[in-house]
Amino acid sequence: MVHRRLRGAWPALGAAVCAAALALPAAAAANNTRVSIFDYQWSIKEVHINLGEKVTWDWLGPDLEHSVTGISPNDLQWDSDPGTDVPHHRAGDEYTLEFTQPGVYLFQCKLHAWVRGEVIVSETPGNPFSNPGPPPPLNIDVTPPTMGEVKLEKTTLRGTKGTAMRASISESGKLDAEYYRLDSKGHRVYNGYREWNTYLGINHIRLAARWKHFKAKPGRYVAVLRATDESNNTSKPLTKSFTILGKNPPKTRKAGQRP
Repeated sequence: MVHRRLRGAWPALGAAVCAAALALPAAAAANNTRVSIFDYQWSIKEVHINLGEKVTWDWLGPDLEHSVTGISPNDLQWDSDPGTDVPHHRAGDEYTLEFTQPGVYLFQCKLHAWVRGEVIVSETPGNPFSNPGPPPPLNIDVTPPTMGEVKLEKTTLRGTKGTAMRASISESGKLDAEYYRLDSKGHRVYNGYREWNTYLGINHIRLAARWKHFKAKPGRYVAVLRATDESNNTSKPLTKSFTILGKNPPKTRKAGQRP
């Protein structure tokens, strides 16, 4: 019998199972094994185990579009990603097989044929209940960046040159601003966007300046800011308001002055 698993932990073993494990011959090595998939290669390309033991494949990233697919006559039915030719996993996914027949089992990724490996199972009875060890650490950043102080030099602008903005960001990457113009009822109307390359620390950026994707015109606006790190994790949005008056706004008459 072959057990398959994607993600999650194996159920707790009962007393009978524990007793069976203790009754195994002393020569049986605890060879349940983990194999990591990262950077387009297996961490162990040739896995040696004893009869009845298991192999667990772990997806660590940053590349996650790999499958564990049998390609030899004795393992053609084994596939971590059945029903698709484009495997995709989340960092931390795992797939486990128990090998109950001796032999050589060949595996490769169905999307990347050069990502391959083999499992060699001896005729010596092994211990299927041994602990293969904890999952290895992920090789991918899943923590979104944070934006600290974000301050505009001015919120009332003249013309289309924008205003200086100071933004503290926890990781390098990109910062994007979506611009929305407010209509007479205060509803947002999408009006364009802009992106900047950023670095860890304080960034000095020109917000609200006219650009090919933002035609700055007089009016009231909000800018929705998001920071994205180099692993494509995105921060929570932050909103800043500003008003563009135009190059020559009408002068305000003093009290008692005739028009």
